[in-house]
Amino acid sequence: MEKTSCERYDVVVAGGGMAGICAALAAARHGAETVLIHNRPVLGGNASSEIRMHICGADVHGKRPNARETGIIEELLLENRRRNPQHSFSVFDTVLWEKVRFQEHLTLHLNTQMLDAETRGNHVESVSCLQVTTEREFRVYGSVFVDCTGDGVLAVKAGAATRMGRESRAEFGESYAPEQADRKTMGSTLMFCANDTGKPCPFEKPWWAYDISEAQLKDRQHSAEGPERLGVDSGYWWLELGGTQDVIADSESIRDELLRTLFGVWDHVKNKGEHGAENYALDWIQFLPGKRESRRIEGDYLLKQQDLEQAVAFPDTVAYGGWPMDMHPPEGFLYHGEATCYLHLQQPYSIPYRCYYARDLDNLMMAGRNISATHTAFGSIRVMATCAVGGQAVGTAAAMAVEKNCTPREIGQSIRELQQRLLRDDCYLPGIANEDGADLARTAAVTASSWQKGWEPEQVVNGVSRTVGQASNGWRSEALVAGGAWLRLALPAAEIREVSLKFDSDLSREIMISLSKAVQRAQIPGVPPTLVKDYDLQFLLSGREVHKIEARGNYQRFRRHRLSAPVTADAVELVVHSTNGAETAVVYEVRIYGT
Repeated sequence: MEKTSCERYDVVVAGGGMAGICAALAAARHGAETVLIHNRPVLGGNASSEIRMHICGADVHGKRPNARETGIIEELLLENRRRNPQHSFSVFDTVLWEKVRFQEHLTLHLNTQMLDAETRGNHVESVSCLQVTTEREFRVYGSVFVDCTGDGVLAVKAGAATRMGRESRAEFGESYAPEQADRKTMGSTLMFCANDTGKPCPFEKPWWAYDISEAQLKDRQHSAEGPERLGVDSGYWWLELGGTQDVIADSESIRDELLRTLFGVWDHVKNKGEHGAENYALDWIQFLPGKRESRRIEGDYLLKQQDLEQAVAFPDTVAYGGWPMDMHPPEGFLYHGEATCYLHLQQPYSIPYRCYYARDLDNLMMAGRNISATHTAFGSIRVMATCAVGGQAVGTAAAMAVEKNCTPREIGQSIRELQQRLLRDDCYLPGIANEDGADLARTAAVTASSWQKGWEPEQVVNGVSRTVGQASNGWRSEALVAGGAWLRLALPAAEIREVSLKFDSDLSREIMISLSKAVQRAQIPGVPPTLVKDYDLQFLLSGREVHKIEARGNYQRFRRHRLSAPVTADAVELVVHSTNGAETAVVYEVRIYGT
């Protein structure tokens, strides 16, 4: 085995799920030398080809209008939309790998297990690692460490305070918490995929599989009949076990029990009664359990049930959620009753920055399902799109801490700056608008070739870059004609170095990859038709064009155009030639930055 070597970075991210990917990309894009350490061969965590869970978030499967998460997670999903219309999770693995592997300032270590952490006082110095494919042992030093492992592995090895299980009702006054605290959690699930072969396909139950009766499934939808055919082609989320055990220490035996149960359920669906599955055959079986819950790391604030229900407007908001408080009984499949307590929220809620750094280690941050929250609040914050936007916030804050040579906690004193950086990078923070003093567009005079009522051109500089409630917050042209539609921002002559645009990717509809044919059928295939496709950016000085950028084939919501050299101009004009299918052009925000 190779002798232990050392690597040094500004930001060290452990765990390559959606939170870790977004944290690492954000830190690197803000100039911090970053490493992402992941113990699996593919990125994505529960969204990878190893588990194949779809990425849910505040839009609640498209039921809440204009609530889908933007920023890096939107960029990744739109990239996948263009490259992977067939919903292949293996292709999605590659999309994620490409984004990370070829990002400047970012190093990726796959198949790498973090073995231990070295601390000095309340400061994390380094982590030791083993890359199992190369048999290479090495130690990684960093200024800021980010735990995105899900299980809080880095936090535990570094000695941070963590929680596991359910708080009592009395501790935080949460009405949905149990009377007595316990160590119980939600369980883990094994999914599967089955294909309709078009002809009868027999199935013989393995001798080690359980016999499952209809009585055991009376509260679990499992039939292939009806238009949805829920679960038969994409597994059963309620096939869940392990919450009454230690989901970490007992993970191997939990997987074995899940396999015995999965094959028993499939035998029941195939061979016991009329379930409409005669022609279905198993094609893929998940072998790495999809874990819902384990440890949570204690920060300066613990997010609670009341914070979600009341949609508290935290002054240090850096992310948001909106998925229901979705709490499964610890007994999982063995529970006799509803498979989940599904508590809907009236509106999206904010997550404060204080939930994203450890209270007792001065350079440890966290993102994903292990952030600082109670079990009840965790029922909502655990879904991957919410984890992803938190990851981007943490990565951005980590880079700021390196830049300012301060601790993550001290970044709280610059919270407005952090919030404005996140908004600039197309994150959405409820109740917080663009107040960036460097954005020249904020004071520009905005005109357009045409517009629809309620979608006036000046709204592209109103500080909000998506529709919220009845406020459109964007410009919509009339139907595009030959020559396109234009939007012009006039301002005092300045040296312009960057123009960024935020288009309409229809944040009311899902674009996530999914195993479920029902979820796939509910989506509009391909790139969202509302997105602007072909456009020009023209830079004008005294009415004369001095520079031009031609963009063709766009499929992203957020486009940042950085000029190789500054251009002196007193107006910037966006000319939209076509969309990806819509009759009109929509632009939510234009920003202009000088030198």
